[in-house]
Amino acid sequence: MVLSDPNLFDEMIARRVKGEPVAKIIGERLFWGRSFTITRDTLDPRPETETLIAAALETGPVERFVDLGTGSGIIAVTLLAEWPETHAVATDVSPEAIAVAQENASRHGVLDRLRFVQLSSQDCWFPESLAPCDLILSNPPYISEDEMAELSREVLEHDPHIALSPGGDGMDPYRKIASSAWSYLRPDGRVLVEIGWQQGDAVTEIFQKAGFRTVSCLPDMDGRDRVIVAEGA
Repeated sequence: MVLSDPNLFDEMIARRVKGEPVAKIIGERLFWGRSFTITRDTLDPRPETETLIAAALETGPVERFVDLGTGSGIIAVTLLAEWPETHAVATDVSPEAIAVAQENASRHGVLDRLRFVQLSSQDCWFPESLAPCDLILSNPPYISEDEMAELSREVLEHDPHIALSPGGDGMDPYRKIASSAWSYLRPDGRVLVEIGWQQGDAVTEIFQKAGFRTVSCLPDMDGRDRVIVAEGA
């Protein structure tokens, strides 16, 4: 980014001093080697989410996947850019977030293979009509109500709360995804979800009780629990 207006630079410095994340100030975030548009209406993507991408890519391309709670679209757009023959559906409750995700999909040349669905409420995770898919992915809101007060100023004041916490113990999105996934997965399909670093055992149990044959927990680059991989019945 080249700034020709010194006043704009001063304004950006002032925003940073007040705790606003750099990505929100410049409107950009680098993720898996690509730049994505980020706004106040979307979660600022964390490097930990690349663990989810790595896990999906490890077993090769799929025909169709769904990204639940797409936000800026980083998961869906990244995978479609890596898998040029794949098609996907991305959902979110926020029309503003979907608009950002559409911009990012267009920016990276995958818009023609990505269908967007705006969901009716935060309690709804799957669209009413969804063709069987090979892979379900999500980085859902998972921070518990008690933990919200402990978040850094950069996160608490600048990321949409709806993208951070579902309230309560933070587990409801996993319960809903695990219980509903069978209606949309092909028999050999997989579910990949990002989790909080202390949630590995609890989310593993949720998917095991939902009937998934194999459930594993993958660490991020810091060695902390980060992604649950649940495979078919």
